[in-house]
Amino acid sequence: MTDKNSEISVVAVQQDEYLQWLPLWEKYQQFYEVSLSEETTRETWRRFFNPEQPVWCAVARQGTTVLGFVHYVFHGSTWSVNDFCYLEDLFVTENGRGKHIGKQLIEYVKRQASERQCGRLYWHTQEKNTTAQRLYDWVAEKPGVIEYRLAL
Repeated sequence: MTDKNSEISVVAVQQDEYLQWLPLWEKYQQFYEVSLSEETTRETWRRFFNPEQPVWCAVARQGTTVLGFVHYVFHGSTWSVNDFCYLEDLFVTENGRGKHIGKQLIEYVKRQASERQCGRLYWHTQEKNTTAQRLYDWVAEKPGVIEYRLAL
């Protein structure tokens, strides 16, 4: 018999979970050595609940505790008739690691992309993020793409 409070569930984030999501979002930024403005953070949160925006968030919960999140975006592409799905952010708390929560979050996004009949699900990570790369190498293929950026 399993304890319902020990099970991990991945579901769409709820508006009343902002205060649980925010510290994880801040730790995610710390890892990537960025500091986004409060305005950007609040607008990001609003986008998750705006039906006009293709930006989504799901959280991994154990009982009522949020242990991780995934943000993803649907967008058109010149390479496909169907939309692509970009997994933009993925984070799991330290005490949630080692429980396959990251894999469950990716699988959740994969289901959402499949339901929308997306032509591709893809994401990026930094070269230094070797821990995440072990997961990514397990669940996906590395196509050898190199990203370039221009500051705007």
